[in-house]
Amino acid sequence: MIEEPENHDRLDAAVRVRRERRALWRREGERSLGQNLAMIGALGWTIVTPALAGVFAGRWLDKRFASGVFWTLGLLTAGLAVGCVLAWKRMHRE
Repeated sequence: MIEEPENHDRLDAAVRVRRERRALWRREGERSLGQNLAMIGALGWTIVTPALAGVFAGRWLDKRFASGVFWTLGLLTAGLAVGCVLAWKRMHRE
């Protein structure tokens, strides 16, 4: 069975990225504790901010339409999903 060339291209790209990361680590070393804590804090706020925006918007809509917690729960869930996607993208960018 012959493998598709796409798989070889993806493997080559993965190996290249790994080599670049290793070379960067050898040049710069590991990040400091402060930098790691700052990243954790930034990721936390990246997740929390859209969730809180969803809660505030949901509470306003629930009061406006007297719908209980329908909008609050829905927009909280949507905010968490958006925040998690943004945090995921940020983690893979760095």
